[in-house]
Amino acid sequence: MTVTAKELRVKTSEVLKRVQRIGSATVTVRGKPVARLVALAPRTPVPLAQHPSVGIWADREDMKDVNAWLRKIRKPRPLP
Repeated sequence: MTVTAKELRVKTSEVLKRVQRIGSATVTVRGKPVARLVALAPRTPVPLAQHPSVGIWADREDMKDVNAWLRKIRKPRPLP
C-alpha cells in the first residue's frame, strides 16, 4: 500500500488501521518513497463469546428480561 504524506497527516488513524490490517505501507512525498510503516503485530479478532464484555451483567436480576428493562428505562420521569 502506498500513502502520501498529506494523507498520513490528515487521516492518520485510518491509515494506521489499514497498516495494521495489511501489514505495511510506503509513505511518499511528491511521488517519491521516503518511509515505510510496518505493523508491530497483526491484530487477531477476538471471538465474540470470549470478549471480556460479554456476560458482564449476567448475574443481575433486573436484566433477565431485556424488554422489561428497556421499558423501565424509557419510561418518562416526572419533572421536579
